[in-house]
Amino acid sequence: MRFRFAVTVALISIGALRADQVTFKNGDRITGSIVKKDANNLTIKGALTGVITVPWDQVEAVQSDSPLNVVLADKTVKATLDASPGQVQLREQHETVAPAQVVAIRNADEQAAYERRLHPGLAQLWTGTATLGFAGTSGNSQTSSFTTAVAAARITNSDKTSIYFNSVRASASVNGVRSTTAEAVRGGWAYSRNMSPRFLLNTFNDYEYDRFQSLDLRFVIGGGAGYSAWKADRGRLDLLAGLAYDHSQFAPAGAAAFTRSSADSYFGDDFNCKLNAITTITQSFRMFNKLTDSSGYRINFDLTSNTKLKKWLTWSLGFSDRYLSDPVPGHKTNDLLYTTGLGVTFGH
Repeated sequence: MRFRFAVTVALISIGALRADQVTFKNGDRITGSIVKKDANNLTIKGALTGVITVPWDQVEAVQSDSPLNVVLADKTVKATLDASPGQVQLREQHETVAPAQVVAIRNADEQAAYERRLHPGLAQLWTGTATLGFAGTSGNSQTSSFTTAVAAARITNSDKTSIYFNSVRASASVNGVRSTTAEAVRGGWAYSRNMSPRFLLNTFNDYEYDRFQSLDLRFVIGGGAGYSAWKADRGRLDLLAGLAYDHSQFAPAGAAAFTRSSADSYFGDDFNCKLNAITTITQSFRMFNKLTDSSGYRINFDLTSNTKLKKWLTWSLGFSDRYLSDPVPGHKTNDLLYTTGLGVTFGH
């Protein structure tokens, strides 16, 4: 028993000696394994703290036991690190550089993920969720509601492509008379290209049908620029603005069909955040203002949360709002679409 205990203590001690160490300017120290250094932050998986991200400029010294992929301005090398104030020593390369010359640091897993995103095929790197929801009643009245939602994104080191689709159809039967009470479809795609770590260019195309707004089809295409106000491992906030073209076809009951076309300016944001290990939220907002009519505008707001029940199974909540300042006469300005249901995730 004493021998086993001694061996266990010895193995733990050897493991501690072989771990990476990060020392901060305030004297604190973390022992574990370095995950990556990206932009102005260092991520390390501590032996007791788990994965944490700290400011790179608050690091006093770094010692790595295993070779890391170190990205410099003109090359990428693999070496163990011995960093102290004012210098970073790359042991295997017999080279010393200034901390400012270190663009990024990645462990083996992070480097593999980075290289996978460098030149992917068009069908690669897609991840997303497809959700179905159903509700109904029977008895004195019979009602049914069916919703679908699909959201997917393909993110590489230089760009992002995303698609979305939401639909709802509800009907009710009272005294043998059945009627549709809600029917709407919304979908579209967006593409953004990183021009620098903070600035991006984007374009998008949206489609919408709403039977009870007498909207046969709204077609919107536009583009502009954006600024990443917040970027972290657990989320991102992009502020966007640009120009768009809106062409809408209306077919009100008992009246002649008509179209509306306008050039719009828009602003808004795209936000996503991982709240905890199982729940993420995604939010998008756009304000469209007609350039030819200062009183005409539209507002799009979408909010979705996905909670993992299993690795492939999620519980999804969705909220989608469309506001139109000048609806067809006799119709309301605001239309809400909210959904919930079980979904499956795809990609990785």
